[in-house]
Amino acid sequence: MRQARFLAPGAVAGVRSGIYHCVSRVVDRRRVLERAGKEQFVKFMRLYEEFCGVRVLSFCVMSNHFHILLEVPPRPAEGLAERELFRRLGLLYSEAQVEEVRELIRKAKKTGNRGGVEEMKERYLYRMWDLSQFMKSLKQRFTQWFNKRHGRKGTLWEDRFKSVIVEDGYTARVVAAYIELNPVRAGIVQKPEHYRWCSYAEATAGKVPARNGIERVMSEFEEFCTGRKVAKKWREVIASYRVILFTDGEERLRKEERTGRVEVARRGISPADAERVRKKSGKLSRSEMLRHRVRHFVDGTAIGTREFLDGLFRENPARFGPRRKSGARKIRECDTPLCSLRDLRDGVSREN
Repeated sequence: MRQARFLAPGAVAGVRSGIYHCVSRVVDRRRVLERAGKEQFVKFMRLYEEFCGVRVLSFCVMSNHFHILLEVPPRPAEGLAERELFRRLGLLYSEAQVEEVRELIRKAKKTGNRGGVEEMKERYLYRMWDLSQFMKSLKQRFTQWFNKRHGRKGTLWEDRFKSVIVEDGYTARVVAAYIELNPVRAGIVQKPEHYRWCSYAEATAGKVPARNGIERVMSEFEEFCTGRKVAKKWREVIASYRVILFTDGEERLRKEERTGRVEVARRGISPADAERVRKKSGKLSRSEMLRHRVRHFVDGTAIGTREFLDGLFRENPARFGPRRKSGARKIRECDTPLCSLRDLRDGVSREN
């Protein structure tokens, strides 16, 4: 039997490192997370993912709850380089606040106060490589944003979040697909790529963090099945994952014994759509890939050939940062000559 390699001091009975399926629900299960709220939640999630040094493998934000499959690595024995610490602090705090921390550490070093240096660092390091701190920070930050936007006070989430430790390999793959299929099983969309606030939709739209999460899940799944590491190109990885999603998410029917009537036992992807995906081995056509990148058509400022966009850039250089050298940005992971003027990487406000 293949051993779960992630186990290290942490999760159950005080273990911290590992892979977890985390769920948290809005108070009274109210459906209050609208489009803007889901967008903001994902931004905060990615922000704290980077700050805490954890990895989101799969996620889905629904209107009254969210799922995250989260990998929490062990805290590195060698600690964190100061340059990296300050970089992470810059994700959450202003330049002035980061400089204040840097100056305090500098003064402690100058006086030979090594204990003071480590104490100062620990004020921030304890929030890293930790499941509870990641979830606490994410939920609190989003609650602050949500309350301010809606003029409300108090808690937004039910009690503490729930988490289940997940074995790497096949189990993690099953849980990742379960998370992606939430909006399909709820009858919100017919296919997972049609739901914007899940990792599969983000990955097919070219988002690197979502892509990295799926690659991580699938690489361990492949090793579980074959017993060896298998290097695959991204298009092969996402095609395999697509077949898995459409197979796992296929609608299930049952025949009622008394009446003989066939009814839906579990909502999901239509058998015809699932079969089409299997026949094509999960591969997407050019037009399908373009549709999955629809956000570029909505939020991209301008879209067209590289020559057209570079021309716009040369005519309006003041609208872009001083480091920008060209206008065209390739629509990621899409076999098309079209480009976008924006890379669609939005910033997030810092902590006060």
